[in-house]
Amino acid sequence: MKEAIVSAGPKVEIIDSPIPKPEPGQVVIKTIVSGCNPKDWKIPEWMKEVKPMNQGDDIAGTIHAVGPNVTEFKKGDRVAAFHEMTKPGGSYAEYSVAWAHTTFFLPEKTSFEEGAAIPLAAMTAAVGLYAADRLCLPSPWTPATASTPLLVYGAASAVGVYVLQLARKSNIHPLICVAGRAKDYVETFLDRSKGDTIIDYRDGDEAVISGVKSALKGEKLLYAFDAVAEKGSPQNIGKVISSPGGKATFVLPPSGGWEGKHDGLDEGVKQSMTMVGSVHDNQKDLGYVYFRYFTRGLEEGWFKGQKTEVVPGGLEGVQSGLERLKDGSASAVKFVYRIADTPGAGKA
Repeated sequence: MKEAIVSAGPKVEIIDSPIPKPEPGQVVIKTIVSGCNPKDWKIPEWMKEVKPMNQGDDIAGTIHAVGPNVTEFKKGDRVAAFHEMTKPGGSYAEYSVAWAHTTFFLPEKTSFEEGAAIPLAAMTAAVGLYAADRLCLPSPWTPATASTPLLVYGAASAVGVYVLQLARKSNIHPLICVAGRAKDYVETFLDRSKGDTIIDYRDGDEAVISGVKSALKGEKLLYAFDAVAEKGSPQNIGKVISSPGGKATFVLPPSGGWEGKHDGLDEGVKQSMTMVGSVHDNQKDLGYVYFRYFTRGLEEGWFKGQKTEVVPGGLEGVQSGLERLKDGSASAVKFVYRIADTPGAGKA
């Protein structure tokens, strides 16, 4: 099979690899569409100890084989899945590997392109919103019954879009969204009647801070989900979040490293890092439940994948997609790759 190997640069090499076999608790998926994420170029550059490998984690396709102890899925099922990061069997290949608990059914009305936009980013949103050691907000099946302001920094990002959808299902309002050129897209996820609003970060830090305070209408801000976690966003959060008692979760570590804290936040604010890889570790149950809940949301129509752009060339387009993610030219769109468009695909 054809497989794309990513190294620092980003640089991508297409190689021939054997079709993987599932271990107990795993499934092998015939990859129809793969999504890509910023971490796919960041890990090779930031973590020099990680050898060049298939960095793809967003899988959409059909079940090819199931390992021992897998009872939920069978060959031919339409699924999407979150591949375990930095492990063999990534989604930049004709066949991918995922654990059954991070695999979920795609309704017939959901395209593989849409499905490939969901796994990593949507689960990052779920972990950050609902895990006990992150924001620990009310779940969608026990929604909030009182005003619960939530600041969403980077609301138009892949993670931000799913934060908004899940938060609305949990009746978390007002949603105070920080966004820029894609704010019209963010608007489609909001309920203005419940106080939801958008603040344009391009107007400057002082405008963001005053805009958040105005949107709160005198309420305390106890929750912030930072889907940017750089370029001053943690510091701006620190100027508006309540202390003590506030909780802020970030998708990136501070400059001092994984164990540090972001500058500019009072000691009374509980900081956390939201790492989606936790669903392959201490958040397995949360991952299992919310991936299946995504299927229900897709069926019912209140949940949908981020807007996608198909990058031409299949796996040969991975490098150009990652380059565009690195240079920041992508806005409110998920790059996806149709694997069958790869030259030579389907021959082995």
